[in-house]
Amino acid sequence: MSSSLILRTEAIDKSYPGVHALDRVDFDLYEGEIHALLGENGAGKSTFMKILSGSVSEDSGRIFLGDQEVEIASPQHARELGIGMVYQELSVIPSLSVAENIFLGRLPKRKPFGTVDWSEAMSQAKRLLDDLGVDIDPRERVGNLGMGEQQLTEIAKTLSMKAQILLLDEPSSALSDEERERLFNIMRGLQEKGVAIIYVSHRLVEVPQIGQRVTVLRDGAKIGTLPVEQADEATLIRMMVGRELKEQLPKEEIGRGRELLRVEGLTVKGVLNDLSLSLHEGEILGISGLLGAGRTDFARALFGIDPIDGGEVFLDGRKVEISSPSKAIELGLGYLTEDRKDGLVPRLPIPANITLASLKKMCRLGFLKHDEERMSAEKYVEELNIHTPRLSQRIEFLSGGNQQKVALAKWLCSQAKILILDEPTRGIDVGAKVEVFRLMNDLTKEGVGIIMISSELPEVLAMADRILVMAGGSFVAEYEGGQVSQEDLMRDAVVR
Repeated sequence: MSSSLILRTEAIDKSYPGVHALDRVDFDLYEGEIHALLGENGAGKSTFMKILSGSVSEDSGRIFLGDQEVEIASPQHARELGIGMVYQELSVIPSLSVAENIFLGRLPKRKPFGTVDWSEAMSQAKRLLDDLGVDIDPRERVGNLGMGEQQLTEIAKTLSMKAQILLLDEPSSALSDEERERLFNIMRGLQEKGVAIIYVSHRLVEVPQIGQRVTVLRDGAKIGTLPVEQADEATLIRMMVGRELKEQLPKEEIGRGRELLRVEGLTVKGVLNDLSLSLHEGEILGISGLLGAGRTDFARALFGIDPIDGGEVFLDGRKVEISSPSKAIELGLGYLTEDRKDGLVPRLPIPANITLASLKKMCRLGFLKHDEERMSAEKYVEELNIHTPRLSQRIEFLSGGNQQKVALAKWLCSQAKILILDEPTRGIDVGAKVEVFRLMNDLTKEGVGIIMISSELPEVLAMADRILVMAGGSFVAEYEGGQVSQEDLMRDAVVR
């Protein structure tokens, strides 16, 4: 490369109890380069990024910025060195405004008294958001935003620090195609200014769109670095998983059974408009749409998290009132949220998280049946191929993809007959996606009905028996599986 070397690592090594997270990893990055970093869940990508961002210390190895060796002591030190990080698990504070999150600890002050200049804070935040092409009110509380909007707020926060090295860990995982392309345009603009970017993603299609080189990690070790021209999808998958995946979207045709769920006129004022749908045994019903279309709002309303202002819900032909998540679980519904943190307790071990929605069945006379809980957890750890050094491992020490599998196992354990899966493949690698899709097939064979909410249009097109398109809080189009293209779905989502 003609530009100068900005970052280099030599033999970075990191171990946790029972896990060799990084095995003597060498890596280099040039000014103005977008360098993709790939690997399966648990390959070591996030650990490597956390070491560079100062939130984790390496056990051994060396880090160089230019020609100078550095010891990155903390995230604050990393920022002082010109390294900014957007984590896969967002660090926004829901109770604060967008502007407060962007300038956390750095709010502009009025002279000479040192009070916060709120007008300037809002103005600067608005400029950053405008540069991102995002229509978010900087005064809005972050907790009121969807996952994708929170992710864009986090990106705006990092860009506000004027980093020369930008670390992006799955930044596009919660974004629609439109927001993803906007992010890529921002990255290209930063690249032209000489900013170097390490980009972690599980979406292999993004690598040739945005990167110049790609490095693959597997089981903590570096497998190789290639220019993107030599990194076709089959090669990358082989490097990542050590084998070829013959079928990445293994949809099986399963006949629809009786109607499990019918929703008529569901309304939340100002959010959802007169929504109606049906779901049958053995059916996967896809819901697509852009960020902010109301997909997650619908899931939350159906599951009893948010109150509805109108409409009726029928289960097995019987009208029901779903007034709370506990009532939804009692009626046989399960809800995998788009942010897995909402459904897991990080400091609890795997078995306790898997049985969270099944505690009534796991208790006798008010006491937890520990043996039954352990056997259930062992079953789902094996079935979902959850990688963990021990069954008692706390969730916070698992990789993001394995946390996602535990979140899914929780609803399998509950034996829900209707599953709402909101972005079920968010943040998981290509091999884990295949496992999730095969599991969805197995569930539909057992008569489970699945509502699949996803921004990944190829996945919706491949897996859904029917597809509803959502825009502005309304269902604007419906298609049978196999009778619609990605262009059709995007046109409906944008134009209507």
